[in-house]
Formats: sequence, C-alpha cells, structure tokens
Amino acid sequence: MFFKKNLVKITAIMLLPLLIISALSFSVLAAGSSGTDTAKTQSADLSLECKSAILMEAGTGRVLYEQNADEALPPASVTKVMTLLLVMEAIEEGKISLEDTVRTSAHAASMGGSQIFWKEGEEMSVEDMVKSVVIASANDAACALAEHISGSEEAFVKRMNERARELGMENTSFENTNGLDDTAVNHLTSARDIAIMSRELIGHEKILEYSSIWMDTVRNGMFGLTNTNRLVRFYRGCTGLKTGSTSKAGFCVSATAERDGVSLICVIMGAESGDKRNAMAARLLDYGFANFGVYQYIPETINDLKVTGGISECVRVEAEGFSAVVEKGKVQRVEYRIELPESVCAPIKQGDRVGEIVFTIDGVEIGRSAILAAEEINKIGFFELWCRILAKFFLK
Repeated sequence: MFFKKNLVKITAIMLLPLLIISALSFSVLAAGSSGTDTAKTQSADLSLECKSAILMEAGTGRVLYEQNADEALPPASVTKVMTLLLVMEAIEEGKISLEDTVRTSAHAASMGGSQIFWKEGEEMSVEDMVKSVVIASANDAACALAEHISGSEEAFVKRMNERARELGMENTSFENTNGLDDTAVNHLTSARDIAIMSRELIGHEKILEYSSIWMDTVRNGMFGLTNTNRLVRFYRGCTGLKTGSTSKAGFCVSATAERDGVSLICVIMGAESGDKRNAMAARLLDYGFANFGVYQYIPETINDLKVTGGISECVRVEAEGFSAVVEKGKVQRVEYRIELPESVCAPIKQGDRVGEIVFTIDGVEIGRSAILAAEEINKIGFFELWCRILAKFFLK
C-alpha cells in the first residue's frame, strides 16, 4: 500500500539525475555591451569667429556643438590643462602632496611669458605653485612642478604625450609644459582633445577650487594673483578653467561652467582677441544652457532574480546609474522599462549582466543601463542537489 501510494514520487526521484544533468547544462545570461550613446551633435550653426570650437557636457562627455573641432592647432597656455592633470594625478597617487616644497631650477626660472618671476633656488609649496599655474598661468611654476614630479621637463612632456594617447586624444603633440611656442615645431592639439583632457582634469574637484578664484596671493601675501579667465568673474556659473594666447595660437580658452545641474566644457581656439574669445565662449555656453538638460537615473531596488541550478535559489541584482543629455523640456518626459528574464542559470559571477533598463522619450530609445548580478552564485553539484531533494521528500 505504501509502495503504491508513493510510486509517483519514487519514479520522480529516479528520473531526477537526468533532469539535473540537463538543467545544469544551461549557462547564465552573458554580459552584454554598455548602452548605446544616441546623443547627436546639435545642427545649429553659430558661425563662431574662431578657428575651432566645441561644447561638451561634462558628465556624459557628449558633444553638443562643434566647429572644426579636430584640426590640430597651437593651444598656447591651454597646454597647462594636461600639465595640471598630471600634477593632480601625482597627488592622488601619493607621489607628491600639496604640502611638499618645490625648489626652482635655473631652467624653470628662465621661462618667459606669464610667470611669477621665480629665482633659481627659490622654494614654494606645491599648492601655491598649482594656484600660480591655474590662476596666473605661470610658465615658470608649470615647469618647476614638472621637474619636481618627473625629474626633468623632457621626461614630464613624454608622460604628457603618453597620457594624451591614453585618453584618446588623436590630434595632440606636446613639446613643453606651458604652451610657449616661439621655438616649438609641432606643439599642437585640437578643440576636441582639449575638451577631453579638461573633462578628465575637472574630475579632480580640487582643481575647480583654484580655477574659480578671481584673486589670491602667494609668497605669504607678497605676490598677487589675478585670474586670466575673466569669465570666472563675469559669467554666471563659470568655474574655470584655463586661458591661453600667443601670436601663433591667437586667443584660446577651455571654459567650464555649471547651472542647474548641467556642467559644460566650452573650448575656443584661434580667436582674434581676448574680448572676442570671451564673448564667443559666453555665447556657446549660453547656447548649451538654453537648449539642453541632463536626465539622471538613480538606481532603485530591484527584486532578486530566480536562479536555476545554483546553490542559491535567487541572486541579488543591482542597476547601474544612467544619465543622458536631452533637449530642454524633454527631461520630464524620459521613461524607462526594466528588462529581466524570469530566471538565469548558474554559475553566475558578480558583475555578470543579467538584464537592462531601457530609457525612452516618446517611445524613442535614448540609452540603456545594465542590470548586474550583485553576488556570485555557484552551480549546485549533483550530490548537493540530490540531498536537497531527498530532504524535501522525507520532510513532507
């Protein structure tokens, strides 16, 4: 009687090994590529009276406007964006600190152009030297910092070019740390490349503390610094970043500004005068703030996902953040849907892509965000699964 009553259950148990082997043969949903960037450069023609220009949204790196943005041109002191980037990275990596003392060399003291008039053997803290470079565009301080980090300007310039390649700056070749170009042969970069390295630099928030200063002092208050970037004082929201001018380069600027959560990088190269450069930068920034907004998705809690053939029956998942530059007025119209399978198969590695979130405006996709496994789930072994099933059978 007992045997007949449990015949169905016993038969199921006998067939389980085949079912287990079959179930364990499936693989986890493979990790896919990141979401597609569908933002396009705005088609408006601002006809800026300069050799090249670009407007980039800093958070996403998306270009909102460009005009001859890939021509390699002399950048003058905007070169120092890369110099400062390497300085800030050296600080972050612990190679130097803001409190370190730098002693100037004869070579650094010999720099012309904008300077704080170093004398050979004079000492100053890294922080005061950084402020001198950012605010007053001091060529001597830029060279001294380079020597302090790399031992020589030549070694530092080599690293500048390496870093440019790492960042994907395709039209850049540096010959010095400061942009002086009287004797330079191939010291060139493009508006796009300047925007790329500027975006990397402002990722170090400390630099914006210096670049937004209008006036300051060094040498214990004995030497005044006035920002070469008049936009810092006269353009609402401007936070920096670096100006430059030589007879070869004309007047250049990489200007950063932020309003209402929108952060922009504007590059002007080859303007005829400082006033025209500043006016075009303000015009381009105005265009960006007037026409674009940033949608930002903050990841929410997503229910655990079922797992087949794993030591656990479900896996915790988490979504990546997402942001997109959209036309102003459409930010509130962004919608999204979560796409997840009913289950995934073990093994699962932490970080595996198991689904995605699709973002749309009026039904048109603007991007995707990955949903990732938040933990590792190993495949259950035959013996463990067999024991688990027997336990459930006999506990009934």
